[in-house]
Amino acid sequence: MRLADYLDKGADVDPSAPCLTTDGTTSTYAEVQVLSHRIADALRAQGIGRGDPVAILSSNDPTAFTTVFGISRVGAVWCPINPRNEAAENRELLELFGARALVFQSAYAGLVATIRDQLPRLTTLVCLDAAVDGALTWAEFLAATEASSLAPPAPRPPDDPAGTGLAMLVGTGGTTGRPKAVMLTEGNLEAMTAITLMSYPFEDRPVYLALAPLTHAAGVLCFPVLARGGEIVVMRTPDVGSFLEHVARHRVTHTFLPPTLIYMLLAHPELDATDLGSLQCFWYGAAPMSPTRLEEALTRIGPVMAQLFGQTEAPMMISTLAPRDHFLPDGKVARERLASAGRPSPLVRVAIMSEDGATLPRGGRGEIVVRGSLVMAGYFRNPAASAEASIHGWHRTGDIGYLDEDGFLFIVDRAKDMVITGGFNVYSTEVEQALMQHPSVQDCAVIGLPDDKWGERVTAVVQLLPGRRLAPGEAEAFVKERLGSVKAPKQVEIWADLPRSKVGKVLKTDIKATLVAQAPHRPEDCLPE
Repeated sequence: MRLADYLDKGADVDPSAPCLTTDGTTSTYAEVQVLSHRIADALRAQGIGRGDPVAILSSNDPTAFTTVFGISRVGAVWCPINPRNEAAENRELLELFGARALVFQSAYAGLVATIRDQLPRLTTLVCLDAAVDGALTWAEFLAATEASSLAPPAPRPPDDPAGTGLAMLVGTGGTTGRPKAVMLTEGNLEAMTAITLMSYPFEDRPVYLALAPLTHAAGVLCFPVLARGGEIVVMRTPDVGSFLEHVARHRVTHTFLPPTLIYMLLAHPELDATDLGSLQCFWYGAAPMSPTRLEEALTRIGPVMAQLFGQTEAPMMISTLAPRDHFLPDGKVARERLASAGRPSPLVRVAIMSEDGATLPRGGRGEIVVRGSLVMAGYFRNPAASAEASIHGWHRTGDIGYLDEDGFLFIVDRAKDMVITGGFNVYSTEVEQALMQHPSVQDCAVIGLPDDKWGERVTAVVQLLPGRRLAPGEAEAFVKERLGSVKAPKQVEIWADLPRSKVGKVLKTDIKATLVAQAPHRPEDCLPE
């Protein structure tokens, strides 16, 4: 299915049903369809057609999201751009994509002005919500399409069978060098949608609340909702208090938040007083979640928590943990599963691989590798990186983990986040999970810092719950009691907040850069036991 087919499928269910709701204003499926056709006609008028990359630079906005379906109707390629990126990184991404058109909000006009002259292929600029020099206004863009042609989608070339057409180019972020562009096909997103619909509860027409950015996980989770004729409630800005109000007011059935925002939700004073009874499925993912906080969420939010594990190269659904899988047959919480990422999803094969390419037996730790129709077509214009990611015939995720005897997948750490201290391998995620058990800790990050004695020292940066304190040495002793002295942090920093990406991930690279720049103290602790 093309991306526009999900919208049209929902319209087949009921064209008069609510489709997109924002700030109290609702557009029906029929209205969103008509606008998406007008956008497609406007793109054609600008010379945009099959295979042309069209970028969207916007915070959560229903018109920007509707543009995705117009892009799909002309056979062009959706290129979401993260507004929080630095101008240089977004210029690099737009150049890498070869973007022909850019649709943006006026809030980012300064960023666009900084980079546009360096992008000669970028011939069409459209501002969604204001008049900006050098760009078409939204009204001007649509001016030639007052009556939509409702033209059929662009035909597929003879050598492009269904499912192989390029639907998205998504930047990887460039945290380990120049950014790469992941090629996601219509088939990749159809596999993700199918897995979602078969793995999680969907009763009647869903109401999906999108607080997290539509440029990331929150956006692609809209496709299964649309296929069911559901309503998407779009929040323009991320605020957990407003999130609770929206869940109660709109009788939300499905939503997604990264763990850091769920921790904020658990600390919000209005949580226990809010009616969350409409929720069927509260997805969490994008980063590991503390089992302690997850068990708290199961009690206070409800038995609706639902994990997903994926990455840009294999979106969202490598493995799944449905709400029912958080519990044993007798109704008790399945505590041993809460640290897992669930079981491999029905349309994906998962294995654990050693450095020499051998697949490991159950319980063996190595790199998590995957196969299936969920896996990307490769990195755009980067055959070397594509080949490296698929050595030995499997897609390499870069995550270290293992499969237990029951087939549950446990992610130990990102390979790049492992700390080697005194010759021992310490997985940062394991230390973070121990710290998250402390009643005063709201969130934390563990990194390795250069150390003359240990090579790297385990360093924890902790964000406390409001009104809480940690005594000197308390956090170190807390982890040592649970994991031993090797894994206990040698340095603990207390920060009021942790730097986070637009999708809520804690930015360990920023934390490390800050601490290195501060030349932190290097304590001479005792030797590991």
